[in-house]
Amino acid sequence: MIKRRLCKEYLEEIERLERSIRELEDRIIELNTQLRMKSEEVTSLAIENGNLRYKLEKLEKRYNQLIELLKKMKIPFIIIDEDEFEKDQENI
Repeated sequence: MIKRRLCKEYLEEIERLERSIRELEDRIIELNTQLRMKSEEVTSLAIENGNLRYKLEKLEKRYNQLIELLKKMKIPFIIIDEDEFEKDQENI
């Protein structure tokens, strides 16, 4: 009787542990999926960042070339720092 009861308790405990293991395995799979998705997102953002940095460099180069061209042609122009201009407008 005691032996059967102990065996039953051990079997129940083993079943409980097996369920816990399955739940943990499912959770690991879920976390791996999330990690993979985040890694893909990071890669995508890094590529986009590189593209935007390249475009910015090109725009800055064109801007500087235009400024130099205007200087060589001796065309009068004024360069306004928009941030400072907006701050000045707010203070008026």
